[in-house]
Amino acid sequence: MKRPWYRDPVALAIAFPTFVVHLALANRYDVFRDELYFIVCGRHPAFGYADQPPLVPLLAAAFYGLGHQTWLLRFPVVLAAAALVFLTVRFARLLGGGGGAAAAAGIAAAVAPIFLGLFSTFNTTVFEPLAWTAVAYALARAALLDDRRALIWSGVVAGVALEAKYALASWLVALAVGVALTPERRLFGRRELWIGLALTVLIAAPSVVWQAANGWPFAELLRAAAGKNADVPPVAFMLNQIVVMNPLLAPIWIAGLAAPFVWRDLARARFIPIAYVVVTVLIVAGHGKDYYVAAAYPTLFALGGVALERVVRSASARAVYLGVAVALSALIAPVAMPILPPEALGGYMRSLHFTPQQQEKGFAGTALPQEFADQLGWRDFVREVGAAFEALPPDVRARTAVLVDNYGEAAAIDVYGSPYGLPSALSGHNQYALWGLRGQEPQHILRVHRRSEAYCRDVRVVGTTASPYAMAFENGKTITFCRDLTSGPAQFFSGLKFFS
Repeated sequence: MKRPWYRDPVALAIAFPTFVVHLALANRYDVFRDELYFIVCGRHPAFGYADQPPLVPLLAAAFYGLGHQTWLLRFPVVLAAAALVFLTVRFARLLGGGGGAAAAAGIAAAVAPIFLGLFSTFNTTVFEPLAWTAVAYALARAALLDDRRALIWSGVVAGVALEAKYALASWLVALAVGVALTPERRLFGRRELWIGLALTVLIAAPSVVWQAANGWPFAELLRAAAGKNADVPPVAFMLNQIVVMNPLLAPIWIAGLAAPFVWRDLARARFIPIAYVVVTVLIVAGHGKDYYVAAAYPTLFALGGVALERVVRSASARAVYLGVAVALSALIAPVAMPILPPEALGGYMRSLHFTPQQQEKGFAGTALPQEFADQLGWRDFVREVGAAFEALPPDVRARTAVLVDNYGEAAAIDVYGSPYGLPSALSGHNQYALWGLRGQEPQHILRVHRRSEAYCRDVRVVGTTASPYAMAFENGKTITFCRDLTSGPAQFFSGLKFFS
């Protein structure tokens, strides 16, 4: 008797340990820079924000609000990691794979280092691998099984995913190109496909309308990102893909690129490797980061798992190969997941002679990989700012605002600042620029980083920031007390806006 899909033994055997490992590590480090920002944004519910749709901020604020625990904040991430493994296994089976193909695909999706790191914090990308795979899976069901309802559900998934991150649009374009260039273009004639597309537009519309109503800040941010991201040559980008996906897993996803052109029964899935090539070209041309294309790999793992099962007939040989690949991912895992304490992580990286590829120009000089450094030092930062604020006379504090450089600093103050009596932070960065003075009419400014002579009658240094494992550019900032603004607060704040 055929088991129902939800009782797939291979999927459960890989997805459950994935769930357990990610949940066990979810509370190891502190809240990540972007997570702090999401929490604050979610506490101000809206249909959109300057740099993102609303879904992730709303979820972050809701889950963190359940108990102010990092593991609660990241619980949706843990679920997404396990669900991705389950879906990848089911994808391999849809393509005709047996237990060997399913195991290879699921294990690859579970242990690829970039996914180990991606699912370590709650970010706008965590739902992308699941969403990209689900949309491709639905198209494959329509192509292979003539399951037309899957096309409708793909539209629902795409719409919800676009409320988490706009980048899914590039995958939809790539899939459309892939379908158009293969005989599966017949799907364009299916009424259900257009119903699904209409649902995508309908579900994603509130965020788009919000962007339009607020002057398209996200478009402005995209233009600014060109100066933020490090320029990575295409060849280096692709070589880094092999590294971050685990070099020993490269034969699987590379085989996935070729499999539909080798085996006739997989020909209807040719749109998948074509879509991968298209989306990679789009991301490289747009100077995107390495993880921008990561969401496309589970589809290739599913195809590659089928190819591996057909080429390597020996189950023992496949088991040895996958075992070695898992061992390599385990070796890499401490530089992708919060396993080691910070003081041990630096030594471990040196022992591996590991230097992460610089994804942003501001990363230079930081001791740890950015995904770790941005989880550290925020409480130190708030404590230093709080001490400077508490040292002010009570009547002066009542008329003093706290101004910082970026949304990470501002969000840290908003999340951790209440024990010090800190007011809502001000910043010109991204959504904080749109929030403006946040109901404050300050006479004085406690300013972090820049000296304030340009807009104050008197400036006094009252502290500096320091935390050993934080991002380098967050250390050594000057905390100054700026007494008596030389212009009105609104005029002063109007010149601070910047998007990045």
